[in-house]
Amino acid sequence: MENGYVILGIIALLFLSMYGYSYLSVVREKMVQKREQKAQLDKEELRRQRRLKNQEIIDEKVRLFNKRKEEIQHELMMLERMRETQKVS
Repeated sequence: MENGYVILGIIALLFLSMYGYSYLSVVREKMVQKREQKAQLDKEELRRQRRLKNQEIIDEKVRLFNKRKEEIQHELMMLERMRETQKVS
């Protein structure tokens, strides 16, 4: 009878170890997927940050271009006024 419990315990331990071994591969696969997903999210965040920085650079260039354009228009307007005053005189 004592040997029966030992054998039953060994069989139960065998099944538990087989279940644990098979579940271990599932856990490892989930860990790998989470790691890959985190790496993908990090790449996307880096790409988004880079796009935002490039957009800020473009916006600054456009702002400077528009400022210069307004300055030139103002200078042309001043020259036009000067020319008109010289014609009148």
